[in-house]
Amino acid sequence: QVQLVESGGGLVQAGGSLRLSCAASRLRFTTYDMGWFRQAPGKEREFVAAINWSGGNTKYTDSVKGRFTISRDNAKNTVYLQMNSLEPEDTAAYYCAAAPTRSWYVPRTDFDSWGQGTQVTVSS
Repeated sequence: QVQLVESGGGLVQAGGSLRLSCAASRLRFTTYDMGWFRQAPGKEREFVAAINWSGGNTKYTDSVKGRFTISRDNAKNTVYLQMNSLEPEDTAAYYCAAAPTRSWYVPRTDFDSWGQGTQVTVSS
């Protein structure tokens, strides 16, 4: 069973930055697309970003474009989410996700393996 462990969350002031990491194990990492989702209190989990198996293609939800960057290090079985210019609206639990690659180029946005989450709180 795929194991995903997130780290890097915390409390930051508006305008600040955080980098989330997700260490993946029990999978052949280069055959998986990876993603980040978030869930704020009282809201549904929402898609944030995804990256294809090679790291060459990414997708983002509109609200984070230009501020967040997803990347991966296939040698370390790790995916990252660099978050800049953070806003109070970014406050949420952030979850790492994984799913087997379906397309050579286009990353999936539907996932079937999830981490436990890491909390990000942005103060105004």
